[in-house]
Amino acid sequence: MTIPLIAAVLRRRRNKAVLLGSATITMALLGTISVAWFGGYRINLTPSEPLGLWRIVKPDRPVAAGDLVFICPPQTAPIREARMRGYLRSGLCPGGIAPLIKTVIAVAGQRVDIGIGVNIDGHPVRFSARQHRDGEGRSLTPFGGGIVPARYVFLHSPFAGSYDSRYFGPIPAAGILGLAQEVLTYAP
Repeated sequence: MTIPLIAAVLRRRRNKAVLLGSATITMALLGTISVAWFGGYRINLTPSEPLGLWRIVKPDRPVAAGDLVFICPPQTAPIREARMRGYLRSGLCPGGIAPLIKTVIAVAGQRVDIGIGVNIDGHPVRFSARQHRDGEGRSLTPFGGGIVPARYVFLHSPFAGSYDSRYFGPIPAAGILGLAQEVLTYAP
């Protein structure tokens, strides 16, 4: 065998080893992502709740006020506008939106009033001051208030810049994926 031929054989073996190593790493990464996804794990990158790893847990009871949930928002005009403005991240919910992590603060039959902040059945909700403009100076239209309809929930986040039911109103409880459980999070 000549030197150039030996070099070519060694190069092919090295390329095969690199390719095999890359394929193994890729498969391991895809496997880990699949296990995490189907195990209900999600990463939150929004400031509405602590950043980090969360898990979707199926509730063993009806969702109630005070529950922190993962929910897919419906395709309403306010949600579509929020998506166009960049308030909502891409994900696997209808319309290509990521599930929201929000606290249910009112359920069917409860009265919601929105003024300076939110009141539920006449009781003020802490950290619910309504913003009139977003971070880019665009006007924010509040929900008009009223009774939460059957099979709907009213959502809230204490983060001042959160886009929640203060602006898009109650949404169908059918979109709830499950309770949001912190796994490994960081609240800046």
